[in-house]
Amino acid sequence: MDGSRDWALPWPCCYEFFGVATNRRLWKEEATSAEDAWRQLNNWIRTPVCRLLGETEEFLNVLEGFLVRPGVHGPRVHDARIAALCCTHGVDSLWTRDRDFSLFPELRTHNPLRDKLLR
Repeated sequence: MDGSRDWALPWPCCYEFFGVATNRRLWKEEATSAEDAWRQLNNWIRTPVCRLLGETEEFLNVLEGFLVRPGVHGPRVHDARIAALCCTHGVDSLWTRDRDFSLFPELRTHNPLRDKLLR
């Protein structure tokens, strides 16, 4: 991101980033310290073009529609929550590598790593 376009972070993604970055079982000795993970998260949140996405009044209706779809269970419930947050806030595109978001065609996705791999 070049810092000139508005972008958003759903709150659940903030928690997930912190949990994954500091997970010692996943990263062993390379895990990010809590202080460094918080500093990075805070840097993202404090940029003037970032907005945080939380639940709105219409969120529950959108979430319900996503949760009752075939294939949405277990960890995909978390994906449904993120998709519902993005849709209720009018997000243009979710940047993700997670193919499970194809269960929610209302939300366009973009894989930023694919762009890097093609260069």
